[in-house]
Amino acid sequence: MKTRLTDDPAEAAALIRRGKLVAFPTETVYGLGADAWDVKAVAALFNAKGRPRDNPLIVHIAALRQLDAVAVCISEWARALMEHFFPGSLTVVVRRRAPLPTIVTAGLDTVAVRMPSLAVTRAFLRACACPVAAPSANRSGRPSATTWQAVQNDLGGRIDAILRGEPCAKGIESTVVDCSAGMPRLLRAGATSIEALRMVVPGLRTAATAHDVAAAGDTAARSPGMRHRHYAPDARVVLVNDPSEVEPHGDHAYIGLSKPAEPADFGQCYVAGSAQDYARVLFDFFRRCESAGIRTIYCQVITERGIGRAVMDRLRRAATRA
Repeated sequence: MKTRLTDDPAEAAALIRRGKLVAFPTETVYGLGADAWDVKAVAALFNAKGRPRDNPLIVHIAALRQLDAVAVCISEWARALMEHFFPGSLTVVVRRRAPLPTIVTAGLDTVAVRMPSLAVTRAFLRACACPVAAPSANRSGRPSATTWQAVQNDLGGRIDAILRGEPCAKGIESTVVDCSAGMPRLLRAGATSIEALRMVVPGLRTAATAHDVAAAGDTAARSPGMRHRHYAPDARVVLVNDPSEVEPHGDHAYIGLSKPAEPADFGQCYVAGSAQDYARVLFDFFRRCESAGIRTIYCQVITERGIGRAVMDRLRRAATRA
């Protein structure tokens, strides 16, 4: 299969309506989309990624009027979060409407829903005229793709098309909140901070770490990206408190907020200007390290405030080899 490259949202949407697989940009990371009603297309999506079938997908919508087609019994908390953060980098888990194919939700009675904010994504989703089921556009377990070139490297020849866009501005996946029962609970830290969420839902519950969420069993299963090894490059990822802990070497890399004494002695080095910058470049840095043959990537830990919580979640998961 030859993967088509296009800059036209309408052309990409026409392929979705024909049952094809299309990668598309969002403000967080690139997604790999299929018509959520098309069981055959969604099955092909799982196969293209090598994604386990017990890992649910996020359903992307262009407008809130599409919500009732895929969800029922939407709580007031869920509606409040959608009102404040849709369109944006928040995914809300709600009760699934029965006609939605269970392959999308990994057999669960809940569905994860998101409305991205990037203009080209919204134009694409409007033109699709259907909910679009989409995980991140990368091979399963790999760092998420934040450029169309990264999508091409991972999935070229396995999917039908890539809707090209600029590098993703946030660089880290959406936040996932479970609103399917009782007080909302954070399932996955992401580009929307818990501090912002608590301005709307002061009682929002959290799990301390991705490991804690995974231990919650069915609750964890409701969130994409929480049940399997994820975000990991081929190189070994090691967390450090300060670059002074690391001996520079040509096949080592470093990324963090603090500048090493000899940054030029690393094979790859990136000093982020802020936690937001760290999040934006992290997955692309992992991929550049792979291309350069880096064996070990040293990542500085940061304070878990704002997007720092999501950065640390991804770093811990990337550093877990099993």
